[in-house]
Amino acid sequence: MIEHSAVAEAAVVPSADPVRTAVPKAFVVCASQQTPSADLARKILEFCRERLAPYKGIRRLEFAEPPKTISGKIGRGELRKAEVERRAAGLRGPLEFYEEEFPDAARRGE
Repeated sequence: MIEHSAVAEAAVVPSADPVRTAVPKAFVVCASQQTPSADLARKILEFCRERLAPYKGIRRLEFAEPPKTISGKIGRGELRKAEVERRAAGLRGPLEFYEEEFPDAARRGE
């Protein structure tokens, strides 16, 4: 995902899903000169779909600055915990997009 020119940083964690139990969700930081939007989310999801095996496919994408550890690495544990809490509360981020929202970006054969 970070090979996409619009992505500066990304982290993927599981996100609860009523049908599939959990799906991969990416937290993305846009590169400079890029603005988070539905169109950009569609482009990133399509980029990932072309380069990843279907079972690795990103199903959700959120533009957000991920938490960092003291050493500057992405705090995936904190991301997982926040995602579990958000799904349990039935909440959705303001810049969160689901693959299903883009019919032309639907996965192969699904």
